[in-house]
Amino acid sequence: MKEAQNPFVFYTRLNLLELTGSKARNLREMVEYLKSAPDAVIYYHTHHFLQQHIYLSPEPPNDFAYWVQEILGESLLAEQLSSIEIGDFNELNQLRVKIITTIENYIAANSRCLRDVITGQEFHFIKAITFVTPTSYQVSNLHEFRGAIGKVTIHSLYYHIFEARLRLKRPTNDFSNWLSGSLGNHALAKEIERLDPYTHTMESLRANIIKLIDKHLRREPGRTD
Repeated sequence: MKEAQNPFVFYTRLNLLELTGSKARNLREMVEYLKSAPDAVIYYHTHHFLQQHIYLSPEPPNDFAYWVQEILGESLLAEQLSSIEIGDFNELNQLRVKIITTIENYIAANSRCLRDVITGQEFHFIKAITFVTPTSYQVSNLHEFRGAIGKVTIHSLYYHIFEARLRLKRPTNDFSNWLSGSLGNHALAKEIERLDPYTHTMESLRANIIKLIDKHLRREPGRTD
């Protein structure tokens, strides 16, 4: 079994949530704040649902769509915001521009939508401050990698799948990057990359990764099972 020169170190992360003190009473104020909001704000309001729905199937999803639907009652805009495929973006700024453009286009066509909400129903902007720490899991081959994937927390999985693409602006997740670059297993790297993490719970994502690894382990030279 091939040993990697550079072992894979599993990290995990914790988020500290911080109110920015900024809030929006209407769609115009939301757009104006989003134009200068830290990436951590965009990230929190479009991704925290993934961590909340650990065991349940993710629902369509982001806080902007929820507020627009439930507080403003603008169903069409809420649907447009919900339909933004956040998995298509590996840069938060691109996602920010898409959200802003969607809202601005709606405002241009529906001037009546600029009413203020009553006090207490404003959209409060929150940012996620992320702390990253290494775990005790460090692996050098595919067998060890398979074992660690089954043991690390979902927070570690989340970090290596989602954080790598959005915060580090990488084209793929950390697992595929290591499997391809350090183990030379380009096929497995590509198969894991093709999994759409936004359509899985974290546990089902783990199960699918393990299934793919097991398939490749059975092909390792010397195995008879």
